Amino acid sequence: MAFETVIKGGRVIDPASGLDDVRDVAIAGGKVAAVEASIDSGGAEVIDATGKIVTPGLIDLHTHIYWGVTYWGIEPDPVAAKTGVTTWLDVGSAGSYTFPAFRRYVAEASKAKVFSLLNLSAIGLVAPTWELSNLDYCNVDLATMMIDQNRDLILGIKARIDRNTTRGTGIRPLELARELADRVGLPLMVHIGAGPPTIDEVAEHLRPGDILTHCFTGGDMKILNDDGKVNPTIKDLQDRGLVLDIGHGTGSFSFETTEAMFAQGVMPDVISSDIHQMARQGPMFDMPTTLSKFLSFGMSLPDTIARATSRPAAAMRRTDLGTLAVGSAADVAVWTLEEGEFTFYDVDLNARTGTTQLVNTLTMVDGKRLEEQPELPMHPWTKLPERQHPVIGLRPGQAIG
Repeated sequence: MAFETVIKGGRVIDPASGLDDVRDVAIAGGKVAAVEASIDSGGAEVIDATGKIVTPGLIDLHTHIYWGVTYWGIEPDPVAAKTGVTTWLDVGSAGSYTFPAFRRYVAEASKAKVFSLLNLSAIGLVAPTWELSNLDYCNVDLATMMIDQNRDLILGIKARIDRNTTRGTGIRPLELARELADRVGLPLMVHIGAGPPTIDEVAEHLRPGDILTHCFTGGDMKILNDDGKVNPTIKDLQDRGLVLDIGHGTGSFSFETTEAMFAQGVMPDVISSDIHQMARQGPMFDMPTTLSKFLSFGMSLPDTIARATSRPAAAMRRTDLGTLAVGSAADVAVWTLEEGEFTFYDVDLNARTGTTQLVNTLTMVDGKRLEEQPELPMHPWTKLPERQHPVIGLRPGQAIG
């Protein structure tokens, strides 16, 4: 077989295949053609990955990439080229009324792979919040029709359940989201933060295969009880298949919660960014920075990579993605693991020092290099919360002051 590209000599970490060793990776026709100890490159382009790490392209399970139509959205490709993310799951930016344009102008226009969780609210995230405060927007029949017409892109349902989003409607939107997910046979992702409702009220409507995002939040809907112990209902659900997803963002990741969870042996199933126009400015910044925070907690590099490749692929029911197995799409990320002293922050700007930081050096989708390009400008309303102003202008891993 004639190869088009051979990535040579890198440490290949592919959790889906159980591989962590120095290998060459050959690409032909947009697919992974071979993964072997030594591959004759012939006339193929050679990418020297000696001393670097080669992984499947990252899958970010919680993103907002509907630029110009929603309060939150970024454009995916310019960020993907610099961060190793080759598959984006947009979670609820689009509702039934706004999904057709999302399909045409985001999913079909992007070089990176793009999928969606449809917002229960037909208007999606046009505004910063409140989308479930009017039950007239929670049209299960309309959402069912939109899903049935777009099952290639819509992989589940999203419902943000907190005191601002559901203002005045209580738990009813979550009941409707549960009805919708069951009707279409797809997983439900539920966002938690500041109640009401309570985490126990939410837990009643979660099922194995669903996704609880912002699972390490410090908000009063967190999955730690007042005594600091993990909520037993949530732990039982995780043991039976509930996916605990980080969804860092600007308001949903606490070092204190993380330390308590790790101490009790409860790990997130997926590490995701909740990237949007504010979070892109810090302290989240991007997926490599988010993954580096978990390295600082002692999570191994293979376990960290698994939570951004094979595990989100399984949560999306797309196990054809997030792997470098022969025959799979050649979605590849190449990294350096920089050593030094790096300062990371949670959403309240609590600082934590780490000794390693992942830095992306190459992103490929279907065997083609994603070239860097300028990011679209931030919208005029995209200002960080005042408590996070000190991170403005910082680089990922840089200390304040």
